[in-house]
Amino acid sequence: MSRVNRPYVGIPSFLRAPIVEDLAAIDADIAVLGVPFDEGSPFLPGSRMGPRALREHSLRFGTSGIYDPETKKSYLVEEMRDRRIVDCGDVDVQPTNVEATFANITADVKAILASGALPVVLGGDHSITYPIFRALDEPVHVLHFDAHSDYADFDDGLRYTNGHAFRHINALPNKLSLTQIGIRSLRSARPMMEDVETDGNRIIPMGEFRVLGPAGIGALLPKESRVYVSIDVDALDMSLVPGCVSAEPNGMSYAELRDSLKAIAENYQVVAFDFVEVNPPLDVGTGVTAYLGAVTVIEFLGHICAQPRWAARRVRA
Repeated sequence: MSRVNRPYVGIPSFLRAPIVEDLAAIDADIAVLGVPFDEGSPFLPGSRMGPRALREHSLRFGTSGIYDPETKKSYLVEEMRDRRIVDCGDVDVQPTNVEATFANITADVKAILASGALPVVLGGDHSITYPIFRALDEPVHVLHFDAHSDYADFDDGLRYTNGHAFRHINALPNKLSLTQIGIRSLRSARPMMEDVETDGNRIIPMGEFRVLGPAGIGALLPKESRVYVSIDVDALDMSLVPGCVSAEPNGMSYAELRDSLKAIAENYQVVAFDFVEVNPPLDVGTGVTAYLGAVTVIEFLGHICAQPRWAARRVRA
């Protein structure tokens, strides 16, 4: 094994992708962006360290593609070999100035979109999904995996916590629909949950999710719908994610989340996605939550890039 491929050697860019500091110079199909921000977390801080931990655990994978022993297929081979994935580093976070940080998030995502690359955003807490989503210049459907609806009302002067993101998104003109999958927290306020559905959105709690299954998630929208996907690590059961401050019982298994994301990749066009709420200071010594997060992002990317529509894009490039 080459020394540079060892997981404790080298600069931890995501999947050892080339680092691009000038977002106007992106020449890639996938651009990873970190948002080390957790000022939207009202309970315990720490998810600001999530992007770094996800990058570090991504170094445990090779540089010649991802092989799945179950499917006997390799994924991301061309993307990694041809350096079609880049790491754009982290958004410039302005401590205690949430609106300035959010403006920087939106600007960076817009720059990635202008380059033609797929934005993959690593959080950070879930408040960041709002400034990411408002960067999109086209109407898309939103698929939101979470234990919580994050649809809190704007009261007590609070507007930008990780519990407000999807109320903001609901008011944006580029939201075609919002479907929240895996919602189950007993800490959810009834008026908030009722607001989600009164506003025309859909909640799929865990009982309904298990009836639908991943295939049902892939049939929620018309084929080839353009979607934004937001994944909170607490969509997974709390036994799997010790490094998550908001973990809840009765969540998804890894296979349920993985297969749902695979169904999304197969049936819809993913225009961007985020992965949030890994909290490394709370994680156990091996960093299993960050590792699970890295696996989730990498597998989802692999399935997105395995589709015929992506292969056609690769040929055009």
